[in-house]
Amino acid sequence: MSLNIKTITQKKSIIILKMNFISYSSHILIILAALVGVLVVPSKAQDSPQDYVNAHNQARAQVGVGPMQWDEGIAAYARSYVDRLKGDCNSVHSGGPYGENLAGGGNSGDFSGVDAVNLWVNEKAEYNPVSNTCNRECRHYTQVVWRKSVRIGCAKVRCNNGGTIISCNYDPPGNYVGEKPY
Repeated sequence: MSLNIKTITQKKSIIILKMNFISYSSHILIILAALVGVLVVPSKAQDSPQDYVNAHNQARAQVGVGPMQWDEGIAAYARSYVDRLKGDCNSVHSGGPYGENLAGGGNSGDFSGVDAVNLWVNEKAEYNPVSNTCNRECRHYTQVVWRKSVRIGCAKVRCNNGGTIISCNYDPPGNYVGEKPY
């Protein structure tokens, strides 16, 4: 079998085309893998100001209490405070001028702001509105639905140990002894 120069050149061209196609295909696969990676990276879903407000207002509407509004000044206070907690991730109240709910701490892992609000709202089962008492812990819930609290600011920080601290602050504060939340 004899091969002439033209046949060899054609075969080389076919091989080069196949190699270029394989190289091009691998680049497409790399780009697709990168795009998929971007799509599955954890997002800040359920941590936006509106997410916090919506979760609070849903609980408040269930008991006939008016909506809350986001307040950036109160959110700045919450951010400043949780930033100080990220070293040891201890859930210690600030003692500041606002009502305050904290969630998370030490080994809490990552969870969303909406998860924190739902944790507090789930304390509703422990609240007795007739006697205005808690069977167990329910003061986070009563702060969420406190009628006179109308402004809110929240913040979340990932702690150095991998835990999460979320703080929501309320103005005016609630949970006054002898007063009912709604």
